[in-house]
Amino acid sequence: MFKQRYATHNYTRHICLFFVAAFSLTSVAQVEEEMREDSLQEVIISSFSAQKRMNEVQMGVEKIEITTLAKMPVLFGERDIIKSLQLLPGVKSEGDASGGYEVRGGKATQNLILLDGASIYNSGHLMGLFSAFNDDALVNASLYKGMVPAQLGGATSSVFDISTRPGGMQDYHASGTIGLLAAKVMAEGPIWRNRASFLFAGRRSYVDLLMKATDYKNNTLNFHDLNLRLDYKLNEKHRLAATAFRSRDNIGLEDLMSLSWDNTAVGLSWFYAASDRYYANTRLSYSNYGSEAGIDIMNTHYNMVGFIRHLTLHREDHLTLGSHRLNMGLESTLLHLQSAEWDINLLHQRERRKAWTNAFWVNDDWNLGGRLDVSAGLRLRLFSVLGGAPYYRLDADGDITETLTTRSGEFVKTYVHPEPRLSMKLQLGARHSLKLGYSRTTQDIHAITGNTMSMPLNRYTMTSNILLPEIADQVALGWVGMTTDGTYDFSAETYYKHINNTYDYRDGKSFYSEIEIERLLLGGRGRAYGLELCAHKNKGRLTGWVSYTLSWSENKIPGINDGRWYTAPNDRRHDLNVVGIFRLSKHWDLTATWRYNTGQALSAPSAKYEIDGTTYYYYAERNGYRAPAYHRLDISASHTKRVWRRFTRIWTFGLYNAYNRYNPFSISFKNDPDKLTGTKAEQTSIYGILPSVSFTLKY
Repeated sequence: MFKQRYATHNYTRHICLFFVAAFSLTSVAQVEEEMREDSLQEVIISSFSAQKRMNEVQMGVEKIEITTLAKMPVLFGERDIIKSLQLLPGVKSEGDASGGYEVRGGKATQNLILLDGASIYNSGHLMGLFSAFNDDALVNASLYKGMVPAQLGGATSSVFDISTRPGGMQDYHASGTIGLLAAKVMAEGPIWRNRASFLFAGRRSYVDLLMKATDYKNNTLNFHDLNLRLDYKLNEKHRLAATAFRSRDNIGLEDLMSLSWDNTAVGLSWFYAASDRYYANTRLSYSNYGSEAGIDIMNTHYNMVGFIRHLTLHREDHLTLGSHRLNMGLESTLLHLQSAEWDINLLHQRERRKAWTNAFWVNDDWNLGGRLDVSAGLRLRLFSVLGGAPYYRLDADGDITETLTTRSGEFVKTYVHPEPRLSMKLQLGARHSLKLGYSRTTQDIHAITGNTMSMPLNRYTMTSNILLPEIADQVALGWVGMTTDGTYDFSAETYYKHINNTYDYRDGKSFYSEIEIERLLLGGRGRAYGLELCAHKNKGRLTGWVSYTLSWSENKIPGINDGRWYTAPNDRRHDLNVVGIFRLSKHWDLTATWRYNTGQALSAPSAKYEIDGTTYYYYAERNGYRAPAYHRLDISASHTKRVWRRFTRIWTFGLYNAYNRYNPFSISFKNDPDKLTGTKAEQTSIYGILPSVSFTLKY
């Protein structure tokens, strides 16, 4: 019935018109305390040296220093921390220009992103073209690929913990960027020298203003994000910090379609250091993610609104006792979630839920006899489903058999889950180490996507009396080695992950089929396993790395695919990334990245039938076929030169998708009487080759 032949739709021309992005020219003026020409040479991903990678006890962690992110050749010349993650072993992009990433067989919606301890959802601008995180406001980040320390939890795939940087206590610094697509500013400095400081960073696109001169003048397309941080040093032992983050996107197609999403996060933290052996951090944070989608076409009116709100109190205590470094604490969160409130013509429906989650943990890092280091912890997680909304009982077909009326604040059901964590490192001489790890994590916020990629109009829901928490158990074994002088280091890590209560759609259901979200889903088991290889070159004129991931991801859910194991929608067998920076001369630096991955798994129709002139497809196997493979080359060249006594200018030229490969963004199936099967597969591609040029002036 199905042949892997594709008719390609090229939307590059429309995208270029829509974003006015054939060339992006950016000028930057930045004030800095000191500037040295050789300091402009940046290191890709992090300054996490070979020795540090080998000495790290925690397994599956990638530490990133924002200040050393390379000028990666990314779309429209924007430095993007999320897209940089996608070049690491075990981390995959969801698709072309997507802001989502998948870690070790998990979906993007199984990742937890924390900004100063506050949860951030859908962290992309313009459907993933840009990251919502402005690198001017960030200081460092850590990605935990399933092997998560006890003080973090709430996701079965990964935790990405990001921190904003404090403003300078001594001097003022400022920067400004102006481009054809967006502008951003940054300012920092002392409010009270050596006692209080501020940091402000803001970014706003003005694509919609440029569109006024085109045929798209009645459309809407813009985004903005803001970061604010205030620090106050009470004395040598006490320090306060207040942070705020806001991002929003608006997309509209005349009066036919509208889509918007936003993140708001605010926090207040108190850091107390009694001595070198004891310090504590207490943080109160609030975050709100909201999305709204509307369609008004052919007498059909549709509008859907959803949100997730967190109010969290987090307390950590760190204590050093001899060779033991203890981390103890608690976390309490009130959740308020609206999976959907929609108007479909004259139909109005809404589903909201509340919950209270608590966690207690202790983690101990210690050295056993010089060669063996251990990090062991236990996190106890309690999730209480709260009343005030209707809950249901369902039959095997997903039909409601009983509606349960609950009082506001009533404990409908409480789940208690212990989550043990263990990482060990055995030093094998001066240049080699062997690592072993085990981790159990749980997740209580579940996302229901409309396709294989996470989108702003996802429906989210929580664990309930019917939906159980997702539970992931992962074991990993790894080796890290380096050469004598640290020029090269190598790593190999293999993992196996088992997931209980993974969810997928019932056959024939989609995310808007029913307002009662439990009626859409079936739960079962999942498994993911693979091998990650990476080689770094850290010194010399040529630096960079090569990473390769071989992986499998499968689900087994009763009622789907006849109860047999089937390929998960995010399964990709091979992922290869090659990253290089070449110091051509004193002034010229060349950068290139090439990536290849196996095509996305997809379901293809095995038969079709017509009823009253409408074609219906029958799918005998879930995700039994593959899209074409994805591969892309991005290159850039930077020229740096001191032009005046205190000024340095940088020209950067880049090509995104340098050999103009039309990679699949989505694949659909349509009738075609000219084919023997009567059906054709159509591939939609978004981006061809995109050149860019930027100019930077620093002071």
